[in-house]
Amino acid sequence: MKPFTFQPVSFSWVALHPQPQGVVQFIGGAFFGSFPTLSYRHLLHEIYNAGYTVVAMPFRFSFRHWGIALSLLEEQRRLQAYLPELAAQAGYEAEVYQQSDRYAWLGHSLGCKYIALLELLCGVELNPLDTTLDEVIGVENAHWLRDRLATAPVIWNQPTLLLAPDISDTTSAVPLKTVAHLLNKLGLGVQPTRQQTLDLIDRSRLFNLTAMVSFSRDTVAGSITDPCPAASDVGWLYRHLQTKKLIHTELGGKHLEPLGVNVGPWLVDLNPFDKFAKPLLSWSTGETVVKFLHQLQHRIIESTIPKPTIPVNLPEPSLAKR
Repeated sequence: MKPFTFQPVSFSWVALHPQPQGVVQFIGGAFFGSFPTLSYRHLLHEIYNAGYTVVAMPFRFSFRHWGIALSLLEEQRRLQAYLPELAAQAGYEAEVYQQSDRYAWLGHSLGCKYIALLELLCGVELNPLDTTLDEVIGVENAHWLRDRLATAPVIWNQPTLLLAPDISDTTSAVPLKTVAHLLNKLGLGVQPTRQQTLDLIDRSRLFNLTAMVSFSRDTVAGSITDPCPAASDVGWLYRHLQTKKLIHTELGGKHLEPLGVNVGPWLVDLNPFDKFAKPLLSWSTGETVVKFLHQLQHRIIESTIPKPTIPVNLPEPSLAKR
C-alpha cells in the first residue's frame, strides 16, 4: 500500500487510499484541530490502514459556530468534486467518491459540536414550516441560516462519530467568567450557545447514524461515570440519544486521549497534563473508532433510507491546492 501521506487539497489535508471503502472527514478540538495531521497523526493513520481515505479539516477560530459549520459543508462540496479527479490521476478507485453515504464525519472535543451543527443543518430539519429553529435561536438567525442553506449541500445519511464531545460555550472559550458573561450580554459570545445546541438536538428527528466514544477521566466533556452524568455533554448526549440507537463505549483515559504520534511502541503527545506517552498496546481508541465506523456503515446498508448521490451539476473542478 502507498505510504501514509497527506497532500493539501482545497482547504484540507487528504490521505488518498488506493482502494477506499469510504471517506472519513476529521475535525479536531480547539487549538489541536488547527494542525490535525500532526496532533492526531496516529489515530488518522489507523483509520487509513483500515481502508479509508482520510480528510483532515483544519478550522479557523471563531465564536460564530454556525458560520464554521456552513464553511465545512462548502468544503465537503469542493472535495467531492476534487477527489474523483485526484484518484483518477493516481490510478486509484474513484467510484466511492461519487456516493454521498460513503462519507463519514469524525470529531474530537469542539469538533463534535461542529459535526452536530452539520447534522442540524440538514434541509430536512430546516423546513420553513417548522418553527423549531425560530423558537430556539430566534427568527432573524433562523432566516439567515435558511438563506445560506438554500443552495448548500447537506450530510443526509452520512454517519457521525463523536470522540469526547464538547458542546462549547463562551465560558468554555474564555477562562474569565466575567469576560465571558460580558461578551454574551453584548451579543458577541459563542453562537449557538450550548443550551441552544442541546435544545435543537433534543427536538431533532436526525442523529440516527451516530456513535460516541467517551473517556472515564475526562473533566472537559465528562463521562457517563460522573456522579451527575446528565450535567456533562457526554452524559446529556448518552441519555438523549438512546432512542436513536446510539453506539457508545467508554474507554479509560482523559480528554486528550485521541491525540498522539507513534514513536516505536509508544503513543506520544508530550502533554504532561494528559498521557505524555502511552504503550500502543494499551491504547484502544483507534481500534474502537475503526470498529464503530464499520458498524455505522453496516447500519446504512440495512437502512431503507434512499441513498443520495452527489449532484452531477457541480462546477468543473480544477484542483485547488494550497
